[in-house]
Amino acid sequence: MFERRLYFHIDWLLIGAVFALCAIGLAMIYSATGGPTSVYWTQIYAIGLGLIAMLVCLSVDYRSLGDKSHLIYLAMVLTLVGVLFLGEVRGGSRRWIDLGPFNLQPSEFAKATVALVLAKMLGDSRRRGLTNNDLLFAGVLTAVPLLLIARQPDLGTAVTLLPVLLAVTFLAGLPMRYLGILAVVALLAAPVAYQFGLQDYQRERIATFLDPEQDPRGAGYQQIQARITVGSGGVWGKGFMEGTQGQLRFLPVAHNDFIFSVLAEEQGFAGVVVALGLYLFVILRSIEAARMAKDRLGAYLVLGVLASFTFQVVYNITMSMGLVPVKGLTLPLMSYGGSSMIATLAGFGLILNVRMRRFTN
Repeated sequence: MFERRLYFHIDWLLIGAVFALCAIGLAMIYSATGGPTSVYWTQIYAIGLGLIAMLVCLSVDYRSLGDKSHLIYLAMVLTLVGVLFLGEVRGGSRRWIDLGPFNLQPSEFAKATVALVLAKMLGDSRRRGLTNNDLLFAGVLTAVPLLLIARQPDLGTAVTLLPVLLAVTFLAGLPMRYLGILAVVALLAAPVAYQFGLQDYQRERIATFLDPEQDPRGAGYQQIQARITVGSGGVWGKGFMEGTQGQLRFLPVAHNDFIFSVLAEEQGFAGVVVALGLYLFVILRSIEAARMAKDRLGAYLVLGVLASFTFQVVYNITMSMGLVPVKGLTLPLMSYGGSSMIATLAGFGLILNVRMRRFTN
């Protein structure tokens, strides 16, 4: 458990940057929803619960969590199975568990769980390199929750587990030729996956991304409005709660998937630079935590958590600018989403945990 002397090794700069992004997101949600709505207050409660989750993940030694990783992983898989049968359906997807006062999305917690179990499995290995059996086992551990989440269906969240697998196995010694083979296989399998592996609405999103003007009032509407919103902010923006696209609801789900577009419209290029600077600081500070880790378990855990976070940040921002297909991936720490916020802050609790205990035995 937490020792008083460890207090002096907490990375307060990282904590400050993380909650600065939360504050920016909260302000943009306030603006996008038109004031202190229920969405706004829900986000505040989520940040509070996320702070508690961060403190819990910070207080318990990450090595103890690693020892229990198989139980944590099993609980996560059973919860995902339960969602498929007992979960609440919204918009054709069964992703949430109704807990009364709020709904929990278990898939958000799968990212840190997979990072923890992979870090434990590969970090404890005394071999210098990564064997084929190690890679196969790591792939299976990742594939089980990935397929369960994709079955909900929630392909966006499912895909965020792949950066975790790639980051941890690469750090553990994945040969570069394997990455090359994987890239070639993915390229060759893409047409087959597009035709038989994707649902109609997913194929429609890809087609719309390539030519949003083919259906400007239907499938291409979100992408077109997101581009307009980002581009209309100029250098200094239109001002807080003065954006036309967000305030007049031209941009759908502006408080969720497209919160970055609201920021770009209201705060302009200057506000975007501040937000991107904070994200870059958080990422570099976390990489430093991995570099300073006292063991491979800690280093693998930090980079596993960070890989999923970074992938989601990059995808959401490029999606808001119309550079990739629209996908239901929130912008971590800024977008509305209680489970996402709690899971993300818990993940940073693990990163702080590793850095804080770099001097312990």
